[in-house]
Amino acid sequence: MGMLDGRTALVTGGSRGLGRAICTTLAREGANVAFNYARSSAEAEAVLADIRAHGVKGWAHQVSVLDKAGLNAMVRAIEAETSGIDILVNNAGVGQVVPLALMEEEDWDRVMDVNVKGAFLTTQAVLRGMIHRQRGRILNISSLAGVKMMQAPVHYSAAKAALKGMTEALAKEIGRYGITVNCLAPGVLNEGVSGNLPPAKQDEYVRHCAMRRLGQVEEIAEAVAFFVSDRNSYMNGATVVLDGGV
Repeated sequence: MGMLDGRTALVTGGSRGLGRAICTTLAREGANVAFNYARSSAEAEAVLADIRAHGVKGWAHQVSVLDKAGLNAMVRAIEAETSGIDILVNNAGVGQVVPLALMEEEDWDRVMDVNVKGAFLTTQAVLRGMIHRQRGRILNISSLAGVKMMQAPVHYSAAKAALKGMTEALAKEIGRYGITVNCLAPGVLNEGVSGNLPPAKQDEYVRHCAMRRLGQVEEIAEAVAFFVSDRNSYMNGATVVLDGGV
């Protein structure tokens, strides 16, 4: 039996990189998995095939995490086919390497909106159902850049730090309903937003990392599966760093 047998999970930004790894790992552990994506239907179909290969249900919805009406419609559609959403992984995010002195207001808004407002809107869309069922697991994907002083774009670090604060406040607010809220802060990974870093910056990270390598998205996904499972029943409001020892 998998750790997540019979559960239904929603993963934001699930069509590529870390999101894809999370979707397939949760499916392997027995969860039915829904995810949203922004652009590529071909990538979404490939993830759906990976999910369904594990003998569970999968759904893909092309909707932005900034589209409140679209998110609510997606959640209603998932709930209509299941007993409700048990797990939410707020993974959708964007990054951009630009110094503050050259940053446009639009750059700041986009990074803050997708990384923080997107998590807020998606959480709000699923929360009423979780409260009604008196159970749920919410996991916010932050970053090492949001919890540790390091050379990283200011708007990205600010957005990821906001997720840590959101995690702690929400965990205190809804813990009484049997819902846990935690935060995972990976270091630099081999795929995803980390791909925006120049090779020299990736090499610098590796030099400072005790493991002497970048993290693999599959390693982070394994941790996600445990954190949202019933085996992790008492962790709440925590931010866990997975950075290989920096």
